[in-house]
Amino acid sequence: MPFTSPLIRLDQVSFSYPDGRSILHQVDLSIEYNQRLGLIGPNGSGKTTLLHLIMGLHRPTEGRHLFKENEVEEKEDIKKLRKSIGLVFQDADDQLFSPTVIEDVAFGPLNLGKSPEEALEISNRTLQDLGLTELADRVTHRLSGGEKKLVSLATVLSMQPEAMLLDEPTNNLDKAIRERLIEILNKLNIAYMIISHDWDFLSETCTSLYIMDQGRVQQSDTDRLHLHRHAHTCGSQPHNHHMQICTPPEQRNNKINAQ
Repeated sequence: MPFTSPLIRLDQVSFSYPDGRSILHQVDLSIEYNQRLGLIGPNGSGKTTLLHLIMGLHRPTEGRHLFKENEVEEKEDIKKLRKSIGLVFQDADDQLFSPTVIEDVAFGPLNLGKSPEEALEISNRTLQDLGLTELADRVTHRLSGGEKKLVSLATVLSMQPEAMLLDEPTNNLDKAIRERLIEILNKLNIAYMIISHDWDFLSETCTSLYIMDQGRVQQSDTDRLHLHRHAHTCGSQPHNHHMQICTPPEQRNNKINAQ
């Protein structure tokens, strides 16, 4: 039965590095069971630091970090949290270290105390569920970048987490792998929070949007996640998009009538 209180709650959390650099400022954030959050913000705004703090890789300088309403303070608290919350790193090479895919996917269950037989069964089932069975015996460092990203996801899901944090999961993915990742995420029955600059990806995988800027987080009441399709002269060539503020129809009509 799902836990009804927030899985994760940050209460007025601030964080500074030992050199005095202040990164997070009085952050209030909850991750509910089965919630799907998107987090956007400029580079250097503290997004990755926030994920690392949630995972216990950093400790708050001020405020409270709670897991299932119990404050995360001691090593045992962090250990319990990491059994339920998984982190998919931005760079898959930071996550994969075993000789073969099946060994990488089995590492998590083994670390949670599963027997080698149980870990192998869980790993094979996870790869099958994700449509990655053909990769099981592949040498990890010879995978493509997209394949590594999917295997990184499998290493987290094999631990059967209640929530997952993903840091820029679509970076350097081709269209086919990106669509496969969207399909996998939409089939999951767990909570997750995704850091991404890819608005279309967030529109297809998340239901709530949070904005992070200069170490502060707030839920967006004005931005709406929606799929963005367009055609223009740039075609398939690399190009930049510039955000434009859209005036609601009623405000446009008022402006026209006033002229």
